[in-house]
Amino acid sequence: MIAALPESVEIREVGPRDGLQNETTIPVKERIALIDALSGTGLAAIEAASFVHPKAIPPMAGSAEVMKGITRVPGVRYRALVPNERGALDALECDADEIEVVMSISETHNHKNINMSPDESVRQIIELTDLAHQKETPVEAILSTAFGCAYEGDIAPNRVAHYARRVLDEAGVDGLSFGDTSGMATPRVVLELLDALENVGIETAQIGLHFHNTRNTGLANIMVAMQQGVRRFDAAIGGLGGCPYSPGATGNVATEDVVHMVEDLGASTGIDLEQLIQCGHLAEQLVGRQLPAQVLRSGPRTRTISS
Repeated sequence: MIAALPESVEIREVGPRDGLQNETTIPVKERIALIDALSGTGLAAIEAASFVHPKAIPPMAGSAEVMKGITRVPGVRYRALVPNERGALDALECDADEIEVVMSISETHNHKNINMSPDESVRQIIELTDLAHQKETPVEAILSTAFGCAYEGDIAPNRVAHYARRVLDEAGVDGLSFGDTSGMATPRVVLELLDALENVGIETAQIGLHFHNTRNTGLANIMVAMQQGVRRFDAAIGGLGGCPYSPGATGNVATEDVVHMVEDLGASTGIDLEQLIQCGHLAEQLVGRQLPAQVLRSGPRTRTISS
């Protein structure tokens, strides 16, 4: 028997930002088309853009044009990642529904990604959260390399929990998400982190998790996290993605595969899987290659029982 699972799960689509940032630059018009297609699937949240300097991540150039050009669907939250004050101001000017601020628990990765120490990142998150809250815009802090780092190896769960507690208490962020930036998470590591978070008073229902599928454990990680009460997960259409500053990190866990598994387990996502699969084919056309999502290839299983 499967352990108790949440009745509903929110799958947050990150393909247009985290998925495409590691690709050859896709024209703004085509990125808008992908977001508009995803908006019609029943997704509640889409990570639409990153307001980072285009010299740092060229595929994210034109994020303001993307945010201003999408057709917004009521009930869908359009999220934007911001690395600094300039990015936050630009995202707020474009009416991002939610702001994402990011820091790495790994000292090495944080310096390579945003040229700061983790402690400096906490101070910046305090400033960016205050800026967003002045506009009544919610902020989620994403703690990257939470399950391990390509440069430093294992990351102590207690260290992750320490910084999670700090950004909640000192910055007053509205949400927390933990990223498997290097694709090192396994079910064991996931459970160890959830235990460490519980020890500092952070409940599983409060958090989101972001898994890559580098070592083919993404769905297993989501399964065990659901059994512990986690109800928010990031995924990328087609399995797009990877981190430019994390060697060897392959794509995110595929949205089609996650929705297929979660719905089959009896938890509602509110997402139309057939429409989602069509978005996966569109994503393949945009990047010009076959993507790794398995359900994109095989389609959903049926529940038909033959006598």
